[in-house]
Amino acid sequence: MAQAYAAQVGQDDGSGAAAVETMDVEGEVEVFLGGVEVAATGEALRRRTPAGGRRRHRRPGARCPGQGVGEKGGGCVGVELGKQLFLPDHPGEDAMGQIGATAHALAYIVTANRSFTDVYQWGRRTRPLNLAAEIQHRLLPTTLACEAAQFTVAGALEPATHVGGDTFDYVVDRDTMQLSVTDAMGHDVEAALLATLAVGALRRARRAGAELEVQALEANRAVIDHGGRGFVTGQLLRISLLDGMTQFVNAGHPWPLRLRHGRVEEIVPEVDPPFGVRPRAAYRVQRLDLQSGDRLVMLTDGMLERRAVEADLPSLIVDTCDLHPREASRALVAAVLHAHGGRLQDDATVMCLDWHGTHQATRSADAGADLTEASAPE
Repeated sequence: MAQAYAAQVGQDDGSGAAAVETMDVEGEVEVFLGGVEVAATGEALRRRTPAGGRRRHRRPGARCPGQGVGEKGGGCVGVELGKQLFLPDHPGEDAMGQIGATAHALAYIVTANRSFTDVYQWGRRTRPLNLAAEIQHRLLPTTLACEAAQFTVAGALEPATHVGGDTFDYVVDRDTMQLSVTDAMGHDVEAALLATLAVGALRRARRAGAELEVQALEANRAVIDHGGRGFVTGQLLRISLLDGMTQFVNAGHPWPLRLRHGRVEEIVPEVDPPFGVRPRAAYRVQRLDLQSGDRLVMLTDGMLERRAVEADLPSLIVDTCDLHPREASRALVAAVLHAHGGRLQDDATVMCLDWHGTHQATRSADAGADLTEASAPE
């Protein structure tokens, strides 16, 4: 489908060549799912990936021409996916409008079809996943970023050499949004199975309409009953989209960081036991002060290990404040990875939430993207 779509786009817009691209599972490598050159050459683009595409690296923060951030996603125009065109001349305003609308339509095609095929997963895998990594990725949200009038949220996870048990999750309901970051003890499949217990219990309770306290109690019970001697740290967050009231539970997890007016401060919570430690543990629901314009960063302990201190996270959060949360979260994780010489001893995970406030219930979007929230072109 991607190849046929690229061919038709290249013919329709007169660009002469088109390619459909997506990001790999770690969000660092562009994978070309298919493409075809038409008009003068008629030569197909070379195929190097299992999905029939080619790949190239993109440094954090780089953007492709015409890039915007989709309603759910944040790749190169649309839903973690883009269309690259090879144009004979610099495109005008009308051409850019057509390109954006076309990419928006493509994002809907991929969203509708990816539940029924592994084709897009093949294309996103620039290297084989081991069993623990496969389980870990299935626990993540379908898309790693989401925009709405009141917020923009994105997450990034860099697995360790031996995959740990990090996960993050978010969901948007009619009047609320909920987020969670969890970190299961251990590495490899053992940690992935513990993470599955915790995330499954949290989702089950959440989907039954349970409040944060009950969600935490259910996760604790699941890990106690089925997790052996393991435990899982976690942080749960719930925000009202009507009045902005924010509640959270901290289960032995690293504290969140808040960027406000150019200053980063650590939010010091009441810390309750990790899930799986005490059979009769109580979990306190606390209030969190979140104001319009704030950026909230939730992370796992892999972002705070000894060598990661060299990355100076507070300064990095300030330096990346103008980036879209998807790019900012990737930049933070990339900095920690660099500080470890490219080999992490523990998973490094970040969730980045920009709170826009409740003063408006609609968003202004062009081909799915709110361009006022996108990172500035380089």
